[in-house]
Amino acid sequence: MARGSALRKTLRSPRHRALIGILVAARERAGLTQRQLATRLRRPHSFVGRMEAGERRVDVVEFIEIARVLGANPKEMFEQLL
Repeated sequence: MARGSALRKTLRSPRHRALIGILVAARERAGLTQRQLATRLRRPHSFVGRMEAGERRVDVVEFIEIARVLGANPKEMFEQLL
């Protein structure tokens, strides 16, 4: 199996959906809309919208940045996923 095809299978997988759920819950706890989060991340609104819709992956660096912008502990958020 090619490496790229294995990675594609993680998109919308149960674990990917769990990750998105953790990020959405943290955003909602922070009282932010998708647009407000995107502004704080200095990214287009579509970045957050596509991420929360499960249409794009979140890399580790992005995950840490998002958690910090939300005032959350990235390590604790990651532990929820494990």
